[in-house]
Amino acid sequence: MKADPTTGSVSDNPPVLTVSALSLALKHHVETGFSRVRVRGEISGFKLAGSGHVYFTLKDADAVIDAVCWRTTAQRLSVRPGDGMDVIVCGRLTTFPSRSKYQLVVDTIDLAGEGALLKLLDDRRKALAAEGLFSEDRKRPLPFLPGVIGIVTSPTGAVIRDMLHRFADRFPRRVLLWPVQVQGQGAAEQIALAIAGFNEVPLSGPVPRPEVIIVARGGGSLEDLWAFNEEIVVRAAAASVIPLISAVGHETDVTLLDFAADRRAPTPTAAAEIAVPVRLDLLNQVQATELRLTGAILRSLAERRTLVDGLRRGLPQPHHLLEAACQRLDDRAERLTACFNAHIGRLDRNLHHLAARLASPLRRLERDRDRLAAEMRVLRSALEVMIGDRGHRLARASDLLEGCSYERTLRRGYVLAYGAGGRLIGTIDAIAPGDRLNLRFKDGEAAVRVDARSGGRPRAPSPRRSSTRSDDQGRLL
Repeated sequence: MKADPTTGSVSDNPPVLTVSALSLALKHHVETGFSRVRVRGEISGFKLAGSGHVYFTLKDADAVIDAVCWRTTAQRLSVRPGDGMDVIVCGRLTTFPSRSKYQLVVDTIDLAGEGALLKLLDDRRKALAAEGLFSEDRKRPLPFLPGVIGIVTSPTGAVIRDMLHRFADRFPRRVLLWPVQVQGQGAAEQIALAIAGFNEVPLSGPVPRPEVIIVARGGGSLEDLWAFNEEIVVRAAAASVIPLISAVGHETDVTLLDFAADRRAPTPTAAAEIAVPVRLDLLNQVQATELRLTGAILRSLAERRTLVDGLRRGLPQPHHLLEAACQRLDDRAERLTACFNAHIGRLDRNLHHLAARLASPLRRLERDRDRLAAEMRVLRSALEVMIGDRGHRLARASDLLEGCSYERTLRRGYVLAYGAGGRLIGTIDAIAPGDRLNLRFKDGEAAVRVDARSGGRPRAPSPRRSSTRSDDQGRLL
C-alpha cells in the first residue's frame, strides 16, 4: 500500500508523475502549509545582488535555511542585515523546483534581543565616528537668546507640552513645531526630513527660520528609541547648519543623535532650559550690572575730584597770575604804541623824500600830448600822400580798362553778333542763310535772319520755314 503524493490518499497503484508535476505539488503543499512563519536565527552568507535582491542563510546550532528578500522589500527594512546578526524574520516558505531546495521569502527583519541591538549600535557608532561625524570641531555654539526655536517631535505627546510650559516660565519665545513620528517604521525618515526642512527655510521668507533646533522624545526602551540611532538621522543632524540640541529619552538613555548634535540635553525639559535663559535672572543680572557700573562711575568721579583738589592746592592763586599778566600787558601796550608812532614817522619822512624826487604828472602829460600831436601831423601828411598816389594809379588803371572794353568799340559803330544759345559769331563761316542772329549795338539789340552771305566756305542752306509762320523779326535791308 502506498500514499498518493498529490492527494494524500492511499492507493495500491499510484500514478506516474513527472518531476515537474511532483515539484509543483510539493511547492503548493509547502506554500499552503507555511504561508506565514516567524523564524529566529543567525544571518550567514549575506549577499546583496546587483539587482537589489538580498540573499542570506539563517542558521542555528543544528540546521540552516536559505532566505531571500526581494529588492522592494529590502528597501523598506528597518534593520540593515549583516553576517552574524541574531534576527527574527517574518515571511513565507516556498520551494525552488529547479534545484530541489526550499527557501524563506522574507518580509520583515527584527533584531532578536537587546544584545544584538547594542552590538549593532556600537558598530554603527564606530563607523560614523571614523567618518568624523562626532568630532568636536563640528560642534556649533548655541545662540544666547534665539528668537525662533524649531522643535522636531510628536505633536500629541507630553514632551511638546512640557517644553512649551518651560519656555513660558523661563523666557517666552516663538516656537515652530515640525510634527513627526518618533518611533516605528518611517520615523527615522520623518525626523531626518524635518531637520533638513528647517535648514532649508529661507532667511527672509514668510516663515521665520529657526535659530536653534531641538529634536525631542520621551523615554522608552532601546527599541522605542531606535529611530534616533538610524544613520539617516545622524547624518541629517551632522549636516545641519542650524545648531541642534538632542533631547531624546531620560538622562540614562544615549542615542547616536546625542553624539552628532551640537548639544545633548538629558531630558526634553532640560533642552528648553538649555535653549533659553531665565528672563528674571537676566533682569536681575542687568540690574546688578547697572548697580556695579553706577558705583564704579561714582567712585571714579570721586577719585578724580580728590585728584583735582590736590592739584588745585599746588597751583598759585588765579588773581595773582592775572595781576602779573595785566602788568605785562600794559607794558607791552605802551611799548607797542611807541614803536608804532616811530615807524609811522619814518614812513612819512620817506614818503616826502620820494615825493620831492618825483616829477609833476601834469608836466609829463603836457609833454606827451605835444609829442602825440606832432606824430599825428606827420602821420596825416603821410596818409594824404599815400591816398593821392593810390588815386592816380586807380585812374590810370580805369582808363586802361575802359580802352580795352568792347562797349567802347561798339560806340565807334561796331556790332556784336550772337548765334543760337548766345554763341558769339566771329567769322562768316559760323553762319548760314536762314540762321537767326541777335545783333548788339551800343544802344540796344535787334534780332535778324540771314538771307545770304558772301565769302567764306560754302555751306548748305538751312531749311526754310513755312511762309505761313509769322516773322516778328523783319528782314535785314
